[in-house]
Amino acid sequence: MPGSRKMILKHVMSGICSKMNRTKQLPSDVMETPLNRCLNTFDITLLGVGHMVGAGIYVLTGTVAKDMAGPGIILSFLLAGLACLLSALCYAEFGTRVPKAGSAYVYTYISIGEFWAFVIGWNILLEHMIGAASVARAWSGYVDSLFGGVISNTTISFTGELHEQLLSRYPDFLAFTVCIAYALLLGIGVKGSTMVNSLLTVINLAVMGLVISVGFYYADEQNWTSQRGGFLPYGIGGVIAGAATCFYAFVGFDSIATSGEEAKNPSFSIPMATVLSMGVVTLGYILVSAALTLLVPYYEINPNAALPEAFSHVGMHWVKYVVSLGAICGMTTTLFGSLFSLPRCMYAMAVDGLLFSFLGNVNSKTQLPLTNLVISGLFSALIALLFDLEKLVEFMSIGTLLAYTIVSACVIILRYRPTYEPVKPASTPASEISASTSELTTPGSEIVTLVGTLRVQYSWLGPIFGHCEPGSVVTASVFVYTTFSAALCILFQVSSTDLKNGIWWTIILASFFIFIMVASLMVIIAHQQNTTGLRFKVPMVPLMPALSILCNIEFMVHLNVLTWLRFFVWMILGMLVYFLYGIHHSKEGEGNSSYSILMTSSEAVKEKWGSTTKTKFKGALTRRKSSNGDRSAIIDEEESTE
Repeated sequence: MPGSRKMILKHVMSGICSKMNRTKQLPSDVMETPLNRCLNTFDITLLGVGHMVGAGIYVLTGTVAKDMAGPGIILSFLLAGLACLLSALCYAEFGTRVPKAGSAYVYTYISIGEFWAFVIGWNILLEHMIGAASVARAWSGYVDSLFGGVISNTTISFTGELHEQLLSRYPDFLAFTVCIAYALLLGIGVKGSTMVNSLLTVINLAVMGLVISVGFYYADEQNWTSQRGGFLPYGIGGVIAGAATCFYAFVGFDSIATSGEEAKNPSFSIPMATVLSMGVVTLGYILVSAALTLLVPYYEINPNAALPEAFSHVGMHWVKYVVSLGAICGMTTTLFGSLFSLPRCMYAMAVDGLLFSFLGNVNSKTQLPLTNLVISGLFSALIALLFDLEKLVEFMSIGTLLAYTIVSACVIILRYRPTYEPVKPASTPASEISASTSELTTPGSEIVTLVGTLRVQYSWLGPIFGHCEPGSVVTASVFVYTTFSAALCILFQVSSTDLKNGIWWTIILASFFIFIMVASLMVIIAHQQNTTGLRFKVPMVPLMPALSILCNIEFMVHLNVLTWLRFFVWMILGMLVYFLYGIHHSKEGEGNSSYSILMTSSEAVKEKWGSTTKTKFKGALTRRKSSNGDRSAIIDEEESTE
């Protein structure tokens, strides 16, 4: 009896593990969608720029320049932009492979498995919800400051102050109204709302251009000389600390990948918009920072109103009103980006069965998930109304960095995962019709390429890895690399003083971690890679994604302990949703084929989206009937050649 119980328990656990590790199967026509494909490259680029260039450029620059890096803030923004670009390029490659809503969630589902995809998706939901609420709160506070605190004082006189620890000082009804208003704006349709976003982003960029031009006109190069502190008053350490803070100014480019299901030509628009938006934003941040630190010495900058005070220093008081206009437009577009991405991620998870099915409904008139938009706007508005967001803003950074890390790992895994290519059958009229009308691949009509197997020059590793399934060694190596990267970053964080003092055990431990990381990368490089058919691909794989993983983990270990505790509480809620609902309603558990059909971007462009017809299904059936004959023919041919 105990033996049978053990067998039953083993069977149940095996079933749960297989469900957690199942990957998403894509349809043959990845371009088909109930959403409206109407966005061009210009729309998507301004969506990304608007989401990244918010109030940070008017607030963050002053704080970092005065307290962390001085004029070296230019290098801080450059380093942060390069670190973020590594992740952005990984998102861009996936955007060409999988033009679907859901961003990092979908990419993880295809590459790693269902459980980690849910973890990423669940954190993306919170990231965008808190992001929208925090920007709405900042929008309200900025407008309130322009009117001398009239709005906050009037609200407190009616409601009194809230004295709970996690709640804000007073309920912010203006922030609540702003969230609801922009959710309603998004409800008019994706094309109309992106036109409004593009207009506000252009205004914001024009304000930045004016600030840069006037700033350089009145620049005093003496502010960068040693008499006034020099260019690096806080040293290289200050530049790196400033880069860690400036990194969050670039968070928001994932809204570009989220728009993949509404892009006309995602294989071109997603990578192009990613590179353009990152370039524009990085250049803008660097030039504004340079103008600010050339106008006034870094130690005289007012962190609460850096740009207005700097221009007042040279007698340009009217610039205050221009900066206010740019700040309001920037915060509006950032809020728009969060409320744009949030309902689409909910939609992607609901369509896959991991969230409640009603969240996957799309309005036939607007071609938008309106239910999700209402829920997103309402929950973000309630958070903005009641909570003290200073304690929650850092919390959303964990979800963002975790998503960046997983996506970078997924790029490596998919590059070395074997694909299955259709074998052309004998040239008969029936087979020609079948081949021309169907792009589906089936087990009987596929051969495995050399992708994921050892290269010829590394055949000496055959006794160790030669018997493993193609791609499995690379997946394991990515896991080992990520684990030891985390261990190395934690060691640097906890034992930095011992390392500087040359304590022997910390040096040996760090050297061991680095050796394992390098060895993991060498094992990955030893395998065959697949880059055929990709319109855009990350250069220098696996080195660039591996560097992205290391940078993101380094930023994560700098977050405080309370942030991690809040993260685990949120994850406990997510695990309840997944194990009580998602794992049982997943669409991947409905008897799909075990073969993942991951079309390349070139195939996606060739086919017309929305073209699933009876002819295709007929062709698929014809192939399945002839699959056994096809496979035996291949085997016979191979045997005869031997």
